[in-house]
Amino acid sequence: MSKESTSADVWPPARTAWFVAIVLMLANTLAFVDRQALALLVQPIKQDLQASDTAMSLLYGLSFTLFYVGVGIPVARLADRSNRRNIIAASIFVWSLATAACGLVRSFGALFVARIGVGAGEAGFSPSAYSLLSDYFPRERLASAMGVYQMGVYLGGALALLIGGLVAGVLPPESSFTLPVIGAVKGWHVVFLALGVPGLLLSLLVLAIREPARHGLASDSGSVPLSALFSHVLSRKAAYFGICLGFAMMILVGNGTGAWIPAFFGRKFGWTIAEIGARYGLIVFFCGTTGALAGGFCASWLHRLGFSRGNLLVALTGFVALVPLTIGFPLVAAPGLALAMIGAMNFFAGFNLGGGLAALQDLTPNRMRALVSAGYMLLVNLVGGVLGPMVVALITDYGFHDPQRLPEAIAITCAVFSPLAVAFLLLGMHGLKATQSAEGTK
Repeated sequence: MSKESTSADVWPPARTAWFVAIVLMLANTLAFVDRQALALLVQPIKQDLQASDTAMSLLYGLSFTLFYVGVGIPVARLADRSNRRNIIAASIFVWSLATAACGLVRSFGALFVARIGVGAGEAGFSPSAYSLLSDYFPRERLASAMGVYQMGVYLGGALALLIGGLVAGVLPPESSFTLPVIGAVKGWHVVFLALGVPGLLLSLLVLAIREPARHGLASDSGSVPLSALFSHVLSRKAAYFGICLGFAMMILVGNGTGAWIPAFFGRKFGWTIAEIGARYGLIVFFCGTTGALAGGFCASWLHRLGFSRGNLLVALTGFVALVPLTIGFPLVAAPGLALAMIGAMNFFAGFNLGGGLAALQDLTPNRMRALVSAGYMLLVNLVGGVLGPMVVALITDYGFHDPQRLPEAIAITCAVFSPLAVAFLLLGMHGLKATQSAEGTK
């Protein structure tokens, strides 16, 4: 295996690198706008399409994840040996068209298929974006860049809530309207139609990004055999499995709460969609984005101080803080206190991401990064994306047989999986320490 470019003087200029990070953050924002918009509109869609909580959880999780299995791995394999910029632009274009298609459907089955299209588009995005950022930023600044990129998770969630809440105040999601050419639609259709347009424009802006030279750990200049990938991962299995399963558990908790928090406020406190969008949206915007930014820069700072596992130490801090917050917020009696705890929860969830993703990239040779990232995304989407919303829904539908017991269902889910996230991440930190000792890294 041969070294690729690693000298400091061949890294792209900082101004160019941060431009790329911001453009990718905007794309990540649009990706998460769609996910949280669906969560905000659970009640009117459920009523309009006559769906159960369990069916809505499948719409939120399983439909989105299905094509990660068929599309994510092959596209990531392509990204490890070809132009990642083009893959990212095509991914944004595809998921934006599919999002707009969600505004044209008239049945649960058609909406499920449209959501599969959204998943197919997004399957090629994050692995390519992670790999691209790893070649724009050196190790000591990568966690900061990942933190900026992950701000899109919370900006997207907040914008979906805020815009969705504003639209709901003007065009109630359950009301009917007639649009030119399209015909009769409900208010929730209009939200999805509007969300598809910005992505089509952003896919053109992505073409302004240049494909950088590849940097990092030793790798052949061409495609890496799958046998080499499996050998690399298995020789460091405690680190990889611990990190990936730890984040999968955290994402399960995040999706399990995020998918149902709007319904939680509606069912427990009687808030309208407009009220939920305005209040919860602002919390996600300020707390989530500051957490992602603070965690990424904190991890980079620890790296510069010489803490070789500083990336995961920052993530562990967030994981531990999430345990009481996620279990406690659904059980409090006051909506203001619940909202404050959700704000802290969003801060610490964001705090984890930059360092965790940087640790995974740092552990992986360059031309394996997109494929390893795709495997990570596949795991967190299968475990977190599908099971998170589904576990909560199954408890309400088949455990309590009462949708009004949603708060207890959320608390039970978090009581099981939040501690598991901490345990798996500790395993990952132990595995990373062993790997660094074997490789002579301090």
